[in-house]
Amino acid sequence: MSDTPVTSTAEEKAGNTSLIRRVASASAIGTAAEYYDFFAYGTAAVLFFGHLFFPSSDPLISTLAAFATYAVGFLARPLGGIVFGHIGDKVGRKKALVFTILLVGLGTFCIGLLPTYEKIGIWAPVLLIFIRVLQGFGVGGEQAGAVLMTAEYAEPRRRGFFASWVQIGAPVGFLLPLALFAILTATLSPEKMMDWGWRIPFLLSALLVIVGMFIRLRIDESPVFARIRETKAAESRPVMEVLRDYPGIIVHGVAAKLIEACAFALFTVIILAWGKANHLSDTLLMETMIVAVVLEIIAIPLMGRLSDRIGRKPVYMIGALLITLTIVPFFIAMSQNTFWLAQLAMIVVLTLGHSMCYAPQAAWFPELFPTHIRCSGIALIWQIGSLIGSGVLGLVAVKILQMTGGHYYGLAIYVVVLGLLSLYGLSRLPETAPGKRGAEFHSWEKH
Repeated sequence: MSDTPVTSTAEEKAGNTSLIRRVASASAIGTAAEYYDFFAYGTAAVLFFGHLFFPSSDPLISTLAAFATYAVGFLARPLGGIVFGHIGDKVGRKKALVFTILLVGLGTFCIGLLPTYEKIGIWAPVLLIFIRVLQGFGVGGEQAGAVLMTAEYAEPRRRGFFASWVQIGAPVGFLLPLALFAILTATLSPEKMMDWGWRIPFLLSALLVIVGMFIRLRIDESPVFARIRETKAAESRPVMEVLRDYPGIIVHGVAAKLIEACAFALFTVIILAWGKANHLSDTLLMETMIVAVVLEIIAIPLMGRLSDRIGRKPVYMIGALLITLTIVPFFIAMSQNTFWLAQLAMIVVLTLGHSMCYAPQAAWFPELFPTHIRCSGIALIWQIGSLIGSGVLGLVAVKILQMTGGHYYGLAIYVVVLGLLSLYGLSRLPETAPGKRGAEFHSWEKH
């Protein structure tokens, strides 16, 4: 779709495996730093924030309020995606990525310093909501730029594999705060955790942000973007052009994103609220999540490689089907409160199902758009899909549990509906993996 040629120097860089790995690692670490916050907050919302920032005589109401604030971050994501997508297409991928990691990292650290409702009253939740909006705005521009930077460096036939490395940042960003909370909960008394222990994961995020910043500043601008800047091909209105020329791709891409966005939020955050409503062991749930997420870190690049071999669409569709068809058996297995059964269920939906949806996105979504509007196109798909799939779920999940008396059928119906929408959207998107049967776009440089 893009007619922008690539210089011989850029082609040499694309073929340099060492360079690609460095770019992918930098993007993954930065992404981990930014997603660390969202998962730290999600865990803290279930375990601590309802009591600390939204006190109520009904614990479920407190949890509902805390999750509503969790969802507020998703509401700001599309706007952040538009703004930073525009910056990424007009000014540069690297500049956008450096600014977003600073914005989100500062917010995460500030949450660790916030006084609670007991100290400053209504201003505590107000400040928390304000920080969440800023962080959502920053995260909105993160993933699109990160996957795009790596995808534009990678050689076409291995793009699925190398771009998927960036996706490892999300499970790592989830795993670190969850592991910290698990360690702190095991070593500190409940009173100390509620008093000051919950702050530690937020304050420690500063170390990850510093590392991410240091590595990202050492990476050169995407060679493809550097070329279009030289030819002034970036002088356009990327967001308007995407909406005008690719409305079908945006709509179907958003639909495809829904099941993946819903799945990770459900299986790593909402499941804790469901477990609490059903008096299941928090420790068991967190332990099974940790194992499944560790395995997903390994599974993601394998699924990215598989998408190079058989195509983006088949891998993604199998993952969407797996999540949709196994959601009821998943809840039944988790209800038994037995470790090995719960572990198997979590591996099926998270390690396998989610990774098969998540890994192909990093190469597939960039391949749907021409170079000069690529960052804006990816950002719109990613953040609108995340808002509907994860953000809305964060708003309604606890309410669904309240209405169903803690039963799983409300959440299962939610997942099945999004799964069907995603399968429809996936069926309408073109295959883009180079050389694959049915692929409409055969060369990154030509589309």
